[in-house]
Amino acid sequence: MLLPNPQGGYQFLRGIGPYSAGVVAAEGFEIEHYRLTRAVPLHEGLHFIESHLRSLGRPRAALCAMALRSPAPFTFPGFDEFNAHYIEILRALGLLLDGDTNPVARTNVAPELDPPDAPSLYSFACTVPARRSTPTFIVAGAGELPEGSLDPRDVVPGPLADKARFVLGLMEARLHGLGADWRHVTATNIYTVHDPVLPEVLARIGPAAQHGVTWHYTRPPIVTIEYEMDLRGVAHDRML
Repeated sequence: MLLPNPQGGYQFLRGIGPYSAGVVAAEGFEIEHYRLTRAVPLHEGLHFIESHLRSLGRPRAALCAMALRSPAPFTFPGFDEFNAHYIEILRALGLLLDGDTNPVARTNVAPELDPPDAPSLYSFACTVPARRSTPTFIVAGAGELPEGSLDPRDVVPGPLADKARFVLGLMEARLHGLGADWRHVTATNIYTVHDPVLPEVLARIGPAAQHGVTWHYTRPPIVTIEYEMDLRGVAHDRML
């Protein structure tokens, strides 16, 4: 079920405390995506986002997604600790709804090469007044864990191809939940240090394959997770 964030100009799929499962622009708005030329420490990145939103004449609530880079994968307890801190940051910014519902989508991965020294901002997305009617959206990152779970006992076992198929299923379900399909996807990202199983992915994503796939040589945010993906469908994808 899509939930509204009227002040932000978007709707979102409920996820868990640290992030929503995805966001889609509300009527009259579209989502723009921005990548930084180099990831910056999270607090510095949040100041950068706030400055950028002011330049667009948009409120804080227009921030709808972030992609983070971590120094290394967390243990499950370490990830819980990081997420608790992250949630408090969003709470202080007034981004949580009804006190504890997080509408902001997120991807958080750990580069295998040249990792940052501290959790850092890599990219973000926000809503702006619409210039087109096609759905614009961000599907949050997900690895081989069932929807809504951060329980180590739930990690999908088996070979990487099985994990990839499972993650593709999560992506597809979230995509449909946002009212979109593979025709609307403009960027498909894979995060793994293993064979990314590209033939399997390309066969599954159909029309999105015309835009290719970006393989990030990174590890998912938790040590026992091996394969992660996220998606977006935007008209404006810019470097800042």
